[in-house]
Amino acid sequence: MITIQNVTKAYGGTVVVDGVSLELPRGGVTSLVGPNGAGKSTLLSMMSRLLTPDSGAVLLDGLDVARAPGRQVARRLAVLRQENHLTVRLTVRDLVTFGRFPHSKGRPTLEDIGKVDEALGRLGLLRLADRFLDELSGGQRQRACVAMVLAQGTDYVLLDEPLNNLDMRHAAAMMRNLRSAADELQRTVVLVVHDINAASVYSDHIVALRDGRVVAQGTPRQIMRPELLEEVFGVPIRVERIDGHLVGHHFIPCRADPALAVAPAPAATSALKETRDLDTTDRPREPSRGRHGATGTLCQTAGRAPGSPGAGRADRDRAPVDDRRR
Repeated sequence: MITIQNVTKAYGGTVVVDGVSLELPRGGVTSLVGPNGAGKSTLLSMMSRLLTPDSGAVLLDGLDVARAPGRQVARRLAVLRQENHLTVRLTVRDLVTFGRFPHSKGRPTLEDIGKVDEALGRLGLLRLADRFLDELSGGQRQRACVAMVLAQGTDYVLLDEPLNNLDMRHAAAMMRNLRSAADELQRTVVLVVHDINAASVYSDHIVALRDGRVVAQGTPRQIMRPELLEEVFGVPIRVERIDGHLVGHHFIPCRADPALAVAPAPAATSALKETRDLDTTDRPREPSRGRHGATGTLCQTAGRAPGSPGAGRADRDRAPVDDRRR
């Protein structure tokens, strides 16, 4: 269990973590969610002793991580930072092998090599094992860093935004891998994640933070409530159940704003003018089509008369033609 006791951290006069107290359960997946600046990464860094709290303490199964010997902590806890800049040229296998350093001290045994291969396979990196990191995409490098953390073989795995640089398919695969690490390898996984739906689908426990404080914590069912999510993120979020999972939607149709109306491209404007000059019939107009060919827009303006408040320039250009111009 990770116990956080009244932890505070400030930079200058700005408090970024404000008296947080938590007990994170042993085993399973815990996600820290919240808007930018909520204090998620700072809190995770104090859990992993990358940062020292200004006050309070973090205990790992009763062990004070700030005071315990580094080697002792490294055998119990592995961490992936949000930023991972390497100044040496390494292959993927070299990087993942570094995860075994607390155990091998730079002299990998057959057991260490087996753990490295297992982590490479789990993250789908065996075919890239001998490639240099600077030859990989950002997403592939991120997967290699997570493989290094898993190869360390610790009871606790702390990850700061492990979905960075990953496309949807690889992000889902990453969350499945972390879920299986918790279930099959008996690891305790704690991660910072911005995707509330990834947290809802794959986590056992969610901690929601805002302005350096804990707003709520609990199971996905307890956290995935519209009024609570709006309090945390500051935007309306609709929650639905899909295939047994609670999923949040925050792209809710918005009111049309005349200031955001998109004018037609110059070529389209010219073509529209020619059509208007030549078209002298009274046949009904076809429904307007958006920029991608779909009728209407994301912010629906259907039913607004051309020239009325909220009608865009394209609406005005589609005003009826005066037959007297013939």
